[in-house]
Amino acid sequence: MARFGTWTGIALAGVLCVSLAGCSSTGGKRAEDARKAAAAQGRAAVDTPRWTFAMITHSGDGDTFWDIVQSGAKQAALKDNINFLYSHDDEAQQQAQLVDAAVDKKVDGIIVTLAKPDAMKAALARARAAGIPVITVNSGSAESKAFGALTHIGQDETIAGEAVGEELNRRGKKKAICVLHEQGNIGHEQRCDGVAKTFTGKVTDLYVTGTNMPDVQSAIEAKLQADPSTDAVVTLGAPFADTAVKAGRGAGSKAEIDTFDLNAKVAAGLADGTLGFAVDQQPYLQGYQAVDLLWLYKYNGDVLGGGRPVLTGPQIITKDQADELAAYTERGTR
Repeated sequence: MARFGTWTGIALAGVLCVSLAGCSSTGGKRAEDARKAAAAQGRAAVDTPRWTFAMITHSGDGDTFWDIVQSGAKQAALKDNINFLYSHDDEAQQQAQLVDAAVDKKVDGIIVTLAKPDAMKAALARARAAGIPVITVNSGSAESKAFGALTHIGQDETIAGEAVGEELNRRGKKKAICVLHEQGNIGHEQRCDGVAKTFTGKVTDLYVTGTNMPDVQSAIEAKLQADPSTDAVVTLGAPFADTAVKAGRGAGSKAEIDTFDLNAKVAAGLADGTLGFAVDQQPYLQGYQAVDLLWLYKYNGDVLGGGRPVLTGPQIITKDQADELAAYTERGTR
């Protein structure tokens, strides 16, 4: 996967290099200087039409993960002269209505998550019928092609879960809790199923209401108190890692807390040993590539991935990498 990501970056750099007139050392420096100047002045680095792209996600209010996705998308939109629109709803039917609204606006491209794909199928069909190109991002890799999307950008959630199970094995863990904070999110189910597939110990799924952190903490604490032999807790989002740490302390448990996704608190927790490891799926890259690949499709008919997902993860992050990533998490790009 790392090699695939590397070639993805090279391919994108090559296309941009051509569009910005030259890749010689001198020409490349001039192009880079021009891009930096354009960004500083709020101008695009290209002179293609002012297309409008809409991103519609399944995010709930206050989910900082999606702030990072948006940050990447907005940076690419600035570079590509794109009018970027963002909307979200954690209720699948409302998310589908937001897609319908984007279709009615006759946007030039749609970026969408498929956390609950069945509810989104008809909306994507309407987008396809209207001739609007669609890229799926973050969740729904298995359904993306069937729903008519150009490509999917994100991590394979099952593979990510399997990587977690393997890491737990390396750490000698025997009994783990996998905390699912959003009912019906297919990506979350795939993560925990992946953990169970490769982990040689026992995994217990714990469903919590992610919008109520005090209840999340109480549920994890009660689970740890009920089974003191639990030696690992895996949360599926960075904001829940700190809550799990508090729950562990309240239960008097020595279970290691591990998590999917990064933020500044997770990076700090990895550095001081409060957390064991994290799984990074590079949300900034998901937003950036989604906008950039739609622009490349509109500009040059390019499609990346060959019908397969463009993978941005998983990457296991431990204490050894925490200091290196701290600068990125503090500026909100990891």
